[in-house]
Amino acid sequence: MKKIFLIRHAKSSWDVPVQDINRSLSKRGVNDAHLIASKLIDFVPNSYVVWCSKAKRAIETAYVFSEYLSVPLETIYFKDELYTFDDDNLLKVIKKCKNEHDNLILFGHNEAITNFVNKFGDLFIENVPTSGVVVLQFDTDNWENLYKGKTITTLFPSHFKNEQHS
Repeated sequence: MKKIFLIRHAKSSWDVPVQDINRSLSKRGVNDAHLIASKLIDFVPNSYVVWCSKAKRAIETAYVFSEYLSVPLETIYFKDELYTFDDDNLLKVIKKCKNEHDNLILFGHNEAITNFVNKFGDLFIENVPTSGVVVLQFDTDNWENLYKGKTITTLFPSHFKNEQHS
């Protein structure tokens, strides 16, 4: 059984004119990342590997989540190829996961994430929002053999909007 936690980076700031890969999180993005990370604790298994895009906003999101999940920062794998908006490229990267890992937590980007969860999950999601988490489970022991799986969890900031105190 393989499980992937696809986490879209938190909302980024457009206040400073920088290259896309260098954009930081907005205040709302930081708040939403803290909110969802605090909810994700109950869903994360005991062992997993964490991969993250090298985009600044994805890295900052991963750092917020790592606080809640007690992930040592030096154990996060930062991958250039996760800076992708294409679900086929995302699939190629995921298939490289070592089979010794049954659980993969991945911080990445839209449209790759939304298209991936709709192609491989069993629940249509119009758009995975920033800070959104979708957990897919696959009945296989080999990352190379991913096929249609099951969408077992979605955690979006809008699910908890009544709990936010901004």
